[in-house]
Amino acid sequence: MTAGGLYIPDTVADVSGNLQGHVVAVGRGHLGKKGHVRPMDVKVGDKIVFSEFAGTKITIQNQNLIILREGDVLGVVSK
Repeated sequence: MTAGGLYIPDTVADVSGNLQGHVVAVGRGHLGKKGHVRPMDVKVGDKIVFSEFAGTKITIQNQNLIILREGDVLGVVSK
């Protein structure tokens, strides 16, 4: 039982629900309300944290990738 009174079974291995990954490519950014392109805050090589259910999973050249919006990135762990 947790301090808040919740019972968590032993079968739950990962309670965080967050994943880490490395950025392999970024887009040009997104258009703001005035039509200007706002550059991305993340860069290729950044290690990021994102939700387990965020993004779209794809396979390119036998490599499993996830396409994320910048808004789905919870944080940058290291650059």
